[in-house]
Amino acid sequence: MPGGSRRVFLALAAGAASATAMSARAQPVTLRLGTATPGGGFPVYGAAFVEGLRRADPDLAIEAINTRGSTENVPRLEEGTLDLALVQGEVVHEALSGIGRPPARLDIVTAMYPTAGMFVVRADSPARAIADLKGQPIAWGAQGSGLVILGRYAMDGLGLDAARDFQPVYLERAGDGPAMVLDGRVAALWGGGAGWPGFMAMARSAPGARFIAPDAGEIARILARHPFLRPVTQPAGSFPGQDAPIDSVGSWSFVLSRPGLDPAVGYRIARALHRLEGMAPPPQLADTTARNTATVAPRERLQPGVARYLREAGLLPA
Repeated sequence: MPGGSRRVFLALAAGAASATAMSARAQPVTLRLGTATPGGGFPVYGAAFVEGLRRADPDLAIEAINTRGSTENVPRLEEGTLDLALVQGEVVHEALSGIGRPPARLDIVTAMYPTAGMFVVRADSPARAIADLKGQPIAWGAQGSGLVILGRYAMDGLGLDAARDFQPVYLERAGDGPAMVLDGRVAALWGGGAGWPGFMAMARSAPGARFIAPDAGEIARILARHPFLRPVTQPAGSFPGQDAPIDSVGSWSFVLSRPGLDPAVGYRIARALHRLEGMAPPPQLADTTARNTATVAPRERLQPGVARYLREAGLLPA
């Protein structure tokens, strides 16, 4: 084949391959996303995640499914009854590290947001420190929630047992906690996350709310015992009446995918989320950025299509 004809043939072939690839990427895809019980932060985030992806890639159809939370989401991903799921950082750590179970073969699709764990009490509560809550009934959250595990680790770092040094209360629905604090059935509610519904409900109530988090010395003790946790600051103004930042401990939550999710689908999700950053994303997705994912997610655990996109975007080494 003459040189000129060969160049034309190769260009046409490359164009055809590119068009085929674009067509494949545009194929409608339906995915099942596990969230958590109504009234908690995960269903709110899940709704924003679904809407954001729909805006950035209308052919990505995500069905949000209420579950009991992180501890149900991991086995359901392994079974293949969910394609994606929201998982609290502490549960991610235990699942991927094989703590109390075989290591999970799950991949990270995106970082969600950091969670600063803390208690909320009525504004007129006499409790001012964690020590004041010892022996009191505490709503730790829904039984399957990763927030319960964060609370367990945080208390363990202080030499306390969340189940023995307090009167633990586990909720059927995450949204039941604020009413229990307000009517005195529990002394405090444990939770975390910017805009977390339980904290928002308490902050908007009468007589209002006050937050109790580990002090500087307690934070240092928790991090020394559990170095996979991180110092996390809840910015001032995250909740009504919260005029000062609150320092605490916590971790990043992630969207995980089931084993074997098509890398092309992972690529599309990563590309859509990155595109969404320039489209005024829902406020719940403010920390769900490609840069945060590249920074905080263990590189070897990234979903292959996501890793490929982040490399092409210049956020990971080629």
